[in-house]
Amino acid sequence: MNRWQWALRLLTRRMWFRAGLFCLFAVCLALAGTLFGHAITYEFAAKVGAKSVDNILNVLASSMLAVTTFSLTAMVSAYSGATSTITPRAVQLLVADTTAQNALATFLGSFLFAIVGIIALSTGLYGESGRVILYAGTILVIGVIVITFLRWIEHITHFGRVNDTIDRVEKAATQAAHMMVRPPQVGPRQHRDVPHDAAGVFHHEIGRITHVDIPALEHAANQIGGEIVLAALAGTFVDPSRLLAWSIMPIEDEQADMIRAAFTVQHERAFDHDPRFGLVVLSEIASRALSPAVNDPGTAIAVIEAGTRVLATMLGSEQDDEACELKGVWVPPFALSDLLDDLYRPIARDGAGLIEVAIRLQKSLGALQTIAPYARRDFENEARDALQRACDAMTSSDDRERVTLIHRRYWP
Repeated sequence: MNRWQWALRLLTRRMWFRAGLFCLFAVCLALAGTLFGHAITYEFAAKVGAKSVDNILNVLASSMLAVTTFSLTAMVSAYSGATSTITPRAVQLLVADTTAQNALATFLGSFLFAIVGIIALSTGLYGESGRVILYAGTILVIGVIVITFLRWIEHITHFGRVNDTIDRVEKAATQAAHMMVRPPQVGPRQHRDVPHDAAGVFHHEIGRITHVDIPALEHAANQIGGEIVLAALAGTFVDPSRLLAWSIMPIEDEQADMIRAAFTVQHERAFDHDPRFGLVVLSEIASRALSPAVNDPGTAIAVIEAGTRVLATMLGSEQDDEACELKGVWVPPFALSDLLDDLYRPIARDGAGLIEVAIRLQKSLGALQTIAPYARRDFENEARDALQRACDAMTSSDDRERVTLIHRRYWP
C-alpha cells in the first residue's frame, strides 16, 4: 500500500470526514430548489401541497439537534467505558466504527438541512415551484433518518461492550495478518547480520512505525542499484539510534531521505499493518479481566479463543505470491515466539491460579500445534511456561494434576 493510499484510508476514518460529507450533501440538497425550481409548474406545486414543508423542517430542526446530542453522548460513554474497563488501546477501533459515524453524520446533516431550508424559505429563494423540490428532499432525508436510526438503535445495544471490543480487535488483527508479506518465522530468532561496510538509514523522529511504503522502498532500491534490507517492521519503536534499513550499496543523502520517508512514525501504534499490536491488545483485555477487581475468567477464555483464531490465520493462510515478490527489498518475518509471548505470556501470568484459564491455554496451544506441526517446539515452550506458572500458583494438587494431564496429552 502506497503512502498516499494509507493517508487516504486514515482520512476516511476521521469522525468529521463523514459528517462533513453529509453536511455538504444536505446543504446542496436544501439549495437545489433555487436552481431547479423553474422546471416545476405552479399547478403541480399546488397539487403536491408543498406548503407544509415549513412545519416539517421546524420539526426536523428541533428533533435532530437533540438526537445528535444523544448519539454523541452515547458514543463518548462507550469510549470512556472501554478506556476504564477494557483497554485504552481498543478505543481507536471504536472511534473508527462506520455505523456510529454514519449515524452521527446523518443526524447532524439532517439538522443542517433543516436549518438551511428554513433560512432559504424565509428569504423567499424557492418560490411556490421551488418548494416542491425542497419537499421531495425533505421526504428523502426523513427516510434516511428512519433507516439510520433503526440501525443505530440495534447497534448501540452492544457498541463498546467487552464482547464487541474483542470481536473488533480480532477482526483488526486478522486483517493485519492477511497483509503480512511473509508468514511468521518459527524456531530461534534469526537476524540478518549487518556487514561492517553497509550503509544504514536511521530516523530522526521517536515513535512507533505504523506503515512502511514498500513501493517507495522498491523505487529507492532501483536508484541505489542494490537490495534494501529492512531492520524494522510496523510496530517497532524507533529513535535516532535505531536502524531502519541498510544496504551494501552506497546510499546518498537524497536516497536516504527517500527511504526514511517510506516509514510513517507516530506516537501510538496502529492495527492495520501490525498484527502483534492486535495480540497485545487482546492480552491486555484478558489481563484486565483477570485482575482481582474484575475476576472475570470467562472474558480471558474468550480472548484466548480469539487469539487462537488470529494465530491460526497467520500460520494456515496461503501468502500472496505477488506480495512476496518484492523487487530489491527484503522484509524480515515476524518471529512466532514473539507473537506467542505477546498473547499467552500475560494471560499465563495473571491467570496462573485459575484452572479453567490454564486448561484453555494448553488446549489453545495444542490446537495451533495441529494446524502448524512444523512449529511444535515454539508451542511446546510456551505451553511449558504456562504449565510451570500454573503449578506454582495453584494450591490444589488436583488442579495441578489436571493441568499436567492436559499438557501431556499434546506433549507427552
